[in-house]
Amino acid sequence: MTPKRAKTELGDAHVFLTGGTGFVGQAVLERLLSTHPGTTISLLVRTKGSAGGDDRLRTLLRKPVFKAWRAAVGEAGVEDAVARRIRIVEGGLGSVPELPGDIDVVIHSASTVSFDPPIDQAFDTNVGGAIGLYEALRASGSTPHVVHVSTCYVGGLRKGVVPEARLGHDVDWRAEYAAARSARERVELLSRHPDQLREFMDRARAEHGKEGPQAVARASEEARVAWVTARLVDAGRTRAESLGWTDVYTLTKAFAERAAEELWAGTGGSLSVVRPAIIESALAHPFPGWIDGFKVADPLILAYGRGLLPEFPGLPDSVLDLIPVDHVVNAILAAAANPPGGEPEYFHVSSGATNPLPFHQMYENVREYFTANPMPSPRGGDIPVPTWRFPGGRTVERALRRSRARLERRERQLSRGRSTARTRAQLAELATRRSDLETLENFAELYRAYVQTEIIFDDTNTRALHAAIPKKLQADRGFDVAAIDWQDYLQRVHFPAITTLTRAFSRRPEASSTEGRPAKELPERTDVVAVFDLEGTVVDTNLVEQYLWVRSAGWGWAAWPASVASILARLPVYLRAERRDRGEFIRTFLRRYEGMPQARLEKIVDGGYADTMLGHTATTALERAAAHRAAGHRTVLVTGSIGTLTAPVAAAFDEVVGGQMHVKDGQLTGYLGRPPLVDEARANWLRQYAERGGYDLSASYGYGDSHADLVWLELLGHPHAVNPDSRLAREAGRRRWRIDTWKSGSRAANRALMAEGTASGTPEEGAGGRR
Repeated sequence: MTPKRAKTELGDAHVFLTGGTGFVGQAVLERLLSTHPGTTISLLVRTKGSAGGDDRLRTLLRKPVFKAWRAAVGEAGVEDAVARRIRIVEGGLGSVPELPGDIDVVIHSASTVSFDPPIDQAFDTNVGGAIGLYEALRASGSTPHVVHVSTCYVGGLRKGVVPEARLGHDVDWRAEYAAARSARERVELLSRHPDQLREFMDRARAEHGKEGPQAVARASEEARVAWVTARLVDAGRTRAESLGWTDVYTLTKAFAERAAEELWAGTGGSLSVVRPAIIESALAHPFPGWIDGFKVADPLILAYGRGLLPEFPGLPDSVLDLIPVDHVVNAILAAAANPPGGEPEYFHVSSGATNPLPFHQMYENVREYFTANPMPSPRGGDIPVPTWRFPGGRTVERALRRSRARLERRERQLSRGRSTARTRAQLAELATRRSDLETLENFAELYRAYVQTEIIFDDTNTRALHAAIPKKLQADRGFDVAAIDWQDYLQRVHFPAITTLTRAFSRRPEASSTEGRPAKELPERTDVVAVFDLEGTVVDTNLVEQYLWVRSAGWGWAAWPASVASILARLPVYLRAERRDRGEFIRTFLRRYEGMPQARLEKIVDGGYADTMLGHTATTALERAAAHRAAGHRTVLVTGSIGTLTAPVAAAFDEVVGGQMHVKDGQLTGYLGRPPLVDEARANWLRQYAERGGYDLSASYGYGDSHADLVWLELLGHPHAVNPDSRLAREAGRRRWRIDTWKSGSRAANRALMAEGTASGTPEEGAGGRR
């Protein structure tokens, strides 16, 4: 039973704190330092990289939660506390080191912060961490009062009032822990089964085949790892629901309580279990609105403000059980100062029973706030907030499925067609809508248990503990939830606190697409290379058109119908090769040059072919190459085709890198002299080229149009997707690369630019073709 007059001081107690770098743990540490000056604090801190425990402590003490305390004690006081009051215990709950033998109070607040982690990770952190802590405490010889910080939601899926008491389940938590720990090994084995690996590889080839075999291998392995994670997340969610819990987080927190009861209280230890509800920003201490990152309800609130939630599957009369973090900290320290006389005591630090906040009231407050303080739209103006009608969970879920089906159908239609500025803009808009839809789907799944709940957490013990605090101290150290004015707290304290964490209120976000924006001025440097792809980028052409230009220029238009007919007859073969591998397509198609005299090809290229190519060349490309040259950059034109075919535009560049046909007795054999320089081969060439030439790839530029160019474009600091196909456009948008639209110019304008290029130098010739 809670004493009629509660103690509020911890005196000179030695407090061992876990989770001190987390949200609640930071606030507990600050309260101990500022309000309990006689305490000594042992802080369990996991080292990170080269940063030791002391380094992490000093970084921690610079956080906003400690600002008022630092100002009050001064830097000398901070240094005194670090030297005299705070002891660092380096380690983690996975391997708790030897603990001191003089600990008086333990506050165990460490846990996973995710509701839906892989099952093995959730059990290792929450259950394994509790086991490790209580076994280490028992081995230390200390006999402290333990305050085990849990959550109200450990009761699982249920309705009605939940008492402040030991959980009423008989699940064998040890067996569940053993099964969860072995889950990863089982799933990893399944992921390596040949049938499953073939599925990963087939999908990777379809998506990344044009980038090269290593890109396919990387994508396949990434898919396998993602599959393993998804299966383990699903295993945790499904097992929790099958046992009557909302998710694996609440399941493992419930089992952690059982570990505390059996391994600590069951062996004579003193135990208090504090179960907070949904913890949000501080009401008063250390200052109103203090919060460390977004908490449970905050992503939902901000998504609504951004207009991403047109409707939501919540029950309007469901209680959204919020509690300010300073109430939670005060309750933890009050419980710490008042150990139970015998059996463990349980405290629900919650609001639903005494001062309920229905979900519809929360919605009304959010709508009121964002109506008065709208978020800025990337397109200009403000984002209007939606009106919710609460149609029910099933109705919302059906609407989500229909929206996804329509979106995917439209994406397929646009991806099959020709990539234009208009289709790229439409695909970018669809990508935004897909992201918004996924946000809504994820939130609907994540928050289901919290916005459709019919649970009320009894807080009789907690109210009694607050009432036992001397009245003169209740305003500062109490946790009277009945005194909270929810509208005032939300409008004046909490919503402003979480919106200031976003950049949306400090500056307007940039548009998602870079297409159409002016290019930045080029820096003058001599260690920069600018690589231009030929087909589809500099020249609006492909290998098929180049061949037809050669035929029409060398044999006249009479040869055109026969050439087209011949190509059409072989088109299925070419298309299959192109889908599989860009290099295979090039090899297959260039066989058409078999038997052509080399001298005749060169004459054709210098004649009518040149006129045709210049009419299909982007003037912007030539101007951009000239600008790079003027800035001292090395300009390189690259093609997977025959280097000879680049001659009409070669003078605009310092170097041309292309393929070279094998010649026998003055005639082309139809075979390349070496493998074509595409996808990963081009990436490897670029690395070697930069190393030999002393070029800084992070400062260099690349211009490509195809998804096959992705693998070399990503090596450069300034990649440009020029007239990109749909897949490159999608990837460029995701990575925020610049997207350019270059159009063919007039022959006259391009000839003039080429004359200037010729005057500035002759392109070099390198291995594989003309340079």
